[in-house]
Amino acid sequence: MGAQQWIAMTVLCATFFQICRAVDSPADDKLLSLPGQPRVSFQQYAGYVTVDENQDKALFYYFVEAETDPASKPLVLWLNGGPGCSSVGAGAFSEHGPFRPSGGGSLVRNDYSWNKEANMLYLESPAGVGFSYSANQSFYDLVNDTITVQDNFVFLQNWFQKFPEYKNRDLFITGESYAGHYVPQLADLIVKSGLKFNLKGIALGNPLLEFGTDFNSEGDFYWSHGLISNPTYELLSAVCNTSQLWRERIGNSLSASCSKVNDQLHAEISYAIDKYDVTANVCLSFGASLLGVQNNPLTPRFRLFSSAESLQEALSQQKAQENIDPCVQEETFVYLNRKDVQESFHAKLVGTPKWTFCSGVVNYDLRNLEIPTIDVVGSLVTSGVRVLVYSGDQDSVIPFTGSRTLVEGLAKKLGLNATVPYTAWFEDKQVGGWTQVYGDILTFSTIRGGSHMAPFSSPGRSLALFAAFLSGKPLV
Repeated sequence: MGAQQWIAMTVLCATFFQICRAVDSPADDKLLSLPGQPRVSFQQYAGYVTVDENQDKALFYYFVEAETDPASKPLVLWLNGGPGCSSVGAGAFSEHGPFRPSGGGSLVRNDYSWNKEANMLYLESPAGVGFSYSANQSFYDLVNDTITVQDNFVFLQNWFQKFPEYKNRDLFITGESYAGHYVPQLADLIVKSGLKFNLKGIALGNPLLEFGTDFNSEGDFYWSHGLISNPTYELLSAVCNTSQLWRERIGNSLSASCSKVNDQLHAEISYAIDKYDVTANVCLSFGASLLGVQNNPLTPRFRLFSSAESLQEALSQQKAQENIDPCVQEETFVYLNRKDVQESFHAKLVGTPKWTFCSGVVNYDLRNLEIPTIDVVGSLVTSGVRVLVYSGDQDSVIPFTGSRTLVEGLAKKLGLNATVPYTAWFEDKQVGGWTQVYGDILTFSTIRGGSHMAPFSSPGRSLALFAAFLSGKPLV
């Protein structure tokens, strides 16, 4: 089946599905209050949207209205990547949602929540991720980009039936990491569907856009940041580059030459370094097994250093050292696995014993990592959709250098001239990062000091970037 036929069939099936099903009311999904939550004036909703009645497949969402005047603010859909990781646990509770878990089971306000600027919709996708599920668990046997984008498209249509007041609102689709596939693929399907969506723009954080360029930039980043020696860098250049190393790791078959390079990288890059944020401290409590991180290639790495050290001791020591909590994801894991929290969230576990950051049941087709999406981004730009590609500059997994190269190459391919030259931008009188704008529609920006999850590590700068993106104004 050709691409156009597939799009037409998807739209037809989704539209028929909407007509045949009853319109749900959001009243049952409204949250009165989450356990340990401080009092707020904005509304919150959480629950399920069915995307396939035959398989009883439903995607879980968490929707937070804007802090003030939500009727005047846009709708922003957020997707985390993985593939197969939770937008609720990562995006909402670890990055830019209104609350973050704190020691003792309570929630604290996030002063840099993105719902200061927009109505935020967090989606756990595909089914099998977080609280999303398929009752027919054979669905999990092989999931891919095509299935994910189809289900996300149906979700959005049916969510608008539940919340019709948002259907004509300005819509932005955002995400990070493997959402470099999810976001442009969904936006492209929306544009080609012919259905009425008021899609204005997409924002992609440290995104996987092109396998070779993105992953080959890792070696340069390692070397330039002092993580590896000159001889190891030479091995990467001459024997086995980082994209080949990724390809063989994914295939679970390391060649002798790549195995040698892999061993050398492990010898020189300490486990005390988080490759997703090379300048950050790591959490000294908990381990990867607690978080439920599986073999998803684009997920943060966690290390258990001292199992004897108590949680409270570790938190107090590390919070004194930094303005951010390096254990926020571990605390989120504990919080979202509480029965009272799941009941308040209208959430349930189907086919899995616990909520995890990254799915342990979904077998995602990792060959999809090699599907380039940079040309899909180009198609969106040509259609008039504004695009922001931003990078936390301390991420070695999808470094800013690869993203910058891809965006500049796309601008040249589309014939877009630089309307804002490469320049520093500022937040609170300090350099927030660097930015360049092409044709007033395509922007590349870095976030100084930002990690792979930039809104977590650089919350103030990320919020400033987000606000400028929504307004369509260049950073200053």
